[in-house]
Order: sequence, then structure tokens, then C-alpha cells
Amino acid sequence: MKSQQQKRPVFLNLFKIHLPVTGYVSIAHRISGAFLILALPVLLYLLERSLSGPDGFAQVTTMLADPEIKLVALVGVWAIVHHFLAGIRFLLSDLHVGVALRPARASAWAVNLGGIVLAFYIWGTWIL
Repeated sequence: MKSQQQKRPVFLNLFKIHLPVTGYVSIAHRISGAFLILALPVLLYLLERSLSGPDGFAQVTTMLADPEIKLVALVGVWAIVHHFLAGIRFLLSDLHVGVALRPARASAWAVNLGGIVLAFYIWGTWIL
């Protein structure tokens, strides 16, 4: 009994674990989904405020011109794009499309890089 307990890790350092790229896609998918859920009440408030009248619209427009808010908007755009792309990847894997090692890695890299590139593109064309 004691020999089994000694085989367990005493301290698990998550920064020393090397995940495959597919693991990072999965974790980022969960983080982006949590961010989107947590941002929903704020976005609904901003929508309600902007539709309340000209004064509310001006307040929201002024608030969204702040550089820190623009950075949060970039994270939000990344979250939407990444969550969408990773969701498509996971739906395809449920259909057994691209589940072999090489296509799975390639699609994971495509989701990670595509999410970043599309987020900056959308952010640069619509938000800036």
C-alpha cells in the first residue's frame, strides 16, 4: 500500500508539462468560452445603454474609444474567432474527420494561428 502512494507525484508543476498543440487548443477553447459567457452581461448593458438615446450612444462611443477598452475588444474578438474555429474543429473530430495525428496537429495549428490572424484583421478593420 505504501509503495503505491510513493509513486504519486507530490508536486505537479503545470509549467513543466509539455502539452501537444491539440491540448492548447482545447484549453484555449474553454478559456474563450468562459470569457464570452462572462462578457455577455457587459455587452448587453452596453447595447442597452447605446440604444437608450443619443446621450447613451455618445457615452458608449466615448468609452469604446479608450485604448484599454480596445485591447479588451481585441481579446473579445480573439475569443469569438478562436471559439468558433475550435468548435468547428471539435465538431469535425466528432465526425471522425482529421483525427489521425498529423491532420489533428495541422488543424490545431490552423485554429491557433487562424484565430490570431483573423482577430487582428477583424479588430483592425472594424474596431480601430
